[in-house]
Formats: sequence, C-alpha cells, structure tokens
Amino acid sequence: MPRRDLRRVDQLRPVRIERGYQRYPAGSALIEMGHTRVVCAATVEERVPFFLKGAGTGWVTAEYSMLPGAGSERTAREAIRGHQTGRTQEIQRLIGRALRAVVDMKELGERTIHIDCDVLQADGGTRTASITGAFVALVEACATFYTRRGIFPVRDYVAAVSVGIDAENTPLLDLCYEEDARAMVDMNLVMTGAGAFVEVQGTGEGRAFSRAEMNVLLDLGECGIHELIEQQKTALGEVLSWLPGREG
Repeated sequence: MPRRDLRRVDQLRPVRIERGYQRYPAGSALIEMGHTRVVCAATVEERVPFFLKGAGTGWVTAEYSMLPGAGSERTAREAIRGHQTGRTQEIQRLIGRALRAVVDMKELGERTIHIDCDVLQADGGTRTASITGAFVALVEACATFYTRRGIFPVRDYVAAVSVGIDAENTPLLDLCYEEDARAMVDMNLVMTGAGAFVEVQGTGEGRAFSRAEMNVLLDLGECGIHELIEQQKTALGEVLSWLPGREG
C-alpha cells in the first residue's frame, strides 16, 4: 500500500531548518519535517546548577511543550493544569540526553545551556524533530562564547528520526502521525555524526519484532540520520558548520 504522501519507504519527509529564527536567544532554529514544525531555542546562562558549582563543568538541559493548537484537537497548556505529563517529562529528558552526548562539559565551562523546544504543529516525530533542530540552536549558542581557540564544546553532530513497521510488515522511515498511530512496531533513533547510537527506543505496539527486523530498522534510520545531518550542516552554513569537533 502506498504511503499517504507517496514517499518511498526509505524517504524522509521534506525537511527545512531555518537557523536564527528568533531574535533574542543565543541560538535558535525552526525545523519543519513534513507538517511537523518545532521552534528550538538555546539560551546561555553564566552559571550551573547547584550540584555542579565549583566542578568546572557545564550543563545542558531541555524543556519541551506543545502549543494548544498544535494538534487536530486543542490541548490545554500544562501550566494551566499545574503539572507536566509523563510524556512531556520523558521527551525533554530525551532531548537533554541526546545533546549532552555530544557536548564536552569541561569545555563548556561553568555555563548552563537551556534548550526550549516548542511544537507549533504536530504530525508525528515531534521529539525527533526537536533533537535535530535543537542541535542547530545549540551550536549557534556555543559559537557566541567560543574564542576560536581551543576545543569547541560541541564535539560531534547528533540527529534523530523515527522508523517503524506498518500493518503490511513494511519498514518505514520518518513516520507521520497517521503512520505512527497504525504502526505494528515503532522506534526512535538518536545517532551521532560518527555513527554511534545515543538512544534506541523501540516498541512492539501491535506485535513483537525480530532481531532481523530491528537490524533493518536501524539501517533505515541510520541512512535517514545521515541525511538530516547534511541538512543541519546546510542550516549552520559555512560560518558554523565546521565548528563541531574543532580542536583549535
């Protein structure tokens, strides 16, 4: 059965990343993956959490939220409800872990970088889009205090994508909401530019899956992440794309 948007099974949705989307944060980006749109901002604070004071290292933390009108039905703001859902907490922890995996905290110094990911429109893959877009904002923010000497705090690229298996047992890359809702197997992958896994979140939603099927999904996701990293480099441009991994 053809995909709703007629993509190949191994094809990403149209991707667009606009760096410098917001005026005030040190780094920001708007990422669009199909109809999913997320604004990612990175703010630099010249201090660290209490548990890191005097340690000479920095910290990267993330927050995630969806606008009330981001989905087909309005959802109340979590601030009004007075608490975050478990889903929100899980996603923002994932974003933070993914970014910290490629940051040298010693080189960051005693600074905290706050990442804010706000979903403007959701059509599947909001957490993976948030990671991919937040990386661009993170690099832009770190460039504001990097002196062009020594080691750049961001040591490698990192991006994320969803993969899954549909009801006809077809592996798919970059699921939209409709595909995700119907998937027999659903997986989110986070990988570095060097090809190392940061996170593999896989669930047999409709059935169990084999090691062979998992390997197919990992290969599919890896190809997609390579494409996303190229999109990140394009968004960062010649001025910033060379900074991750720089050592003086």
